[in-house]
Amino acid sequence: MKQIITTLVLFITFFAFSQADDEEQLLAAKKANDFVYEGNDLVGSEDFVSAEMAYRKAISEQETSVAAAYNLANAYIKSDNLEEALFRLEQAAKEATSKDEKHKAFHNIGNVLMKNEKCKEAVEAYKSALRNDPSDEETRYNLALAKKCAEEQKDQNDQNDDQNDENQDNKDQENQDDKDNKENEDKKDQEGDNEDENEDKDQENEDKKDGEDEKDDEGKPKDDKKDPGKDQEDKKDKGQPQPQPGQLSPQQIKNLLEAMNNQEQEVQEKINAEKQKGVKIKSEKDW
Repeated sequence: MKQIITTLVLFITFFAFSQADDEEQLLAAKKANDFVYEGNDLVGSEDFVSAEMAYRKAISEQETSVAAAYNLANAYIKSDNLEEALFRLEQAAKEATSKDEKHKAFHNIGNVLMKNEKCKEAVEAYKSALRNDPSDEETRYNLALAKKCAEEQKDQNDQNDDQNDENQDNKDQENQDDKDNKENEDKKDQEGDNEDENEDKDQENEDKKDGEDEKDDEGKPKDDKKDPGKDQEDKKDKGQPQPQPGQLSPQQIKNLLEAMNNQEQEVQEKINAEKQKGVKIKSEKDW
């Protein structure tokens, strides 16, 4: 009996707490709805700042309020705050409990993504919307537009990738050409250095060979070993002037004078002899 009474007390207590929680939730839901209505009126008057504050109050009263999140997202869309709008629509889609709510949330998610030119993601959002309401022709039409947009973007991306690959290939080829040119220049510089070095070695060998030619078998310079006959001629040349072409040497002149003197003496002797005989003769010079 005692155990039964305890069980009844616990049941009554739990029921009382549950009822109190339900009342608090109902009160929070009512306040949230009131703020949602207030926000809707403010959006109608295009006071988006005040509307945003009202919707935020609704969400603070009831975090799971789909209407507050959805309407706040729409307010963001009208004020062109697409990033916040997308966040609140995703929140509404997550908290939604009915297919109608989910359909509306995903449909608007697709619209926001299309405005952000994220066509591929928009396709998936519209598909999710149609899963919850296959009869919505507007969603189906938007899906077709999103698919076409996604294909165009894919083609453009592929073209850009091809262009980037081509540019990269050209850049790689230019880098390779620059590298080859640099290697060729370095090779030419090295060959030039080798040629200069070889020329220096050839000149050095030639100088060395000339130096060896100027030495005799004993290793002495040939200039140091004089020819005695040549020394005499050198001394003779130093002592007497050398005749120039077309001129008589001093020795030749001396010989000629002696011959003339001898001939003159002979002539004089003949004259003297003729004088003694009394015969006149004519003297002629034969030189």
